[in-house]
Amino acid sequence: MVKVAISGYYGFRNFGDEAILSVLVKHLKELGNIDITVFSGDVEFTSKTYDVNSIKRFDVNNVIRTIKASDVLISGGGSLLQDVTSFKSLVYYSLIIALGLFFNKKVIIFAQGIGPLNSKPAGFIVKNLLKQCSLVTVRDENSLNLLKNWGIPASLVCDPIYSMSITSKTELNTVGIQLREFKTMNYNLLHKLALLIITKFSDKKIEIFSLQRSQDLELCKRFEHILRTFNPDIKTEIVCDDIVHKISKLEYLIAMRFHAILIALKCGVKTCAVNYDVKVEKLASDASIPTISMDAHENLEDVYTKLANLKKDELLRFANSKIFDWTEFDSLFVFSK
Repeated sequence: MVKVAISGYYGFRNFGDEAILSVLVKHLKELGNIDITVFSGDVEFTSKTYDVNSIKRFDVNNVIRTIKASDVLISGGGSLLQDVTSFKSLVYYSLIIALGLFFNKKVIIFAQGIGPLNSKPAGFIVKNLLKQCSLVTVRDENSLNLLKNWGIPASLVCDPIYSMSITSKTELNTVGIQLREFKTMNYNLLHKLALLIITKFSDKKIEIFSLQRSQDLELCKRFEHILRTFNPDIKTEIVCDDIVHKISKLEYLIAMRFHAILIALKCGVKTCAVNYDVKVEKLASDASIPTISMDAHENLEDVYTKLANLKKDELLRFANSKIFDWTEFDSLFVFSK
């Protein structure tokens, strides 16, 4: 049996990270005869949700024992190796990788975004760790170019969630809006989004998606209040669970988070992206869907026209063109007897 340890931002019920873990665990189980242990912020949640072993991510002794007993250490996906969130976060994920290398394990950097790395120590740490890893896969061209400049072999892959199998059944009376708390969030944007919904979708049910309760739920409640101030009769629901299934049934979605947009595209949902981050801007551009900036300077009538004119088959064609390549990943799980 091959023993695999997985390190990432897991157990915090962030939709995107949990969806990536779901895809990763499913694929590992399909390879067969693999024992999986995930380092998690919520051991019980992770263990029950994915049917894997799980240990506390900061239980140092247990983490060391698990890595020492494993054959493969997987770090990712997501943006773990960056110092924007905090330098402490970078140090934590780097130490996990360093332990894997110290114990001579196969270390996989899985579909990560590398950087930003604003401090010289951060760049030094990441560069010297990744040089020693068995496989490095990155999810964006900026990360790939950074590693090329460092002389580190890496492969560019699409987001693992593209490999999810989702059945969609559009309900023509439901519109979704997905918001996240962010430093550039502002009342003007919320006001304009509410006006767009009230003027174009007041006859439909409005589902407001919170993809991480600890960060986004209060913002979603605030937006629901704004909608009801404009129109007390509008039908609204805040959605925190069964996210993929709920998104798959939408007619329209206005969304901030990258993975909410990605799931919608996979289901052919007519989608408008709220452009708060370069990765969202890139996805929207690639998929040819309309965007609203955080300063909401766009003409809402134009945004709606572009949104309404999207074609489901074209959105599906784009999403289906993205195929996650597991070939190099799988090759590392061939062990001689």
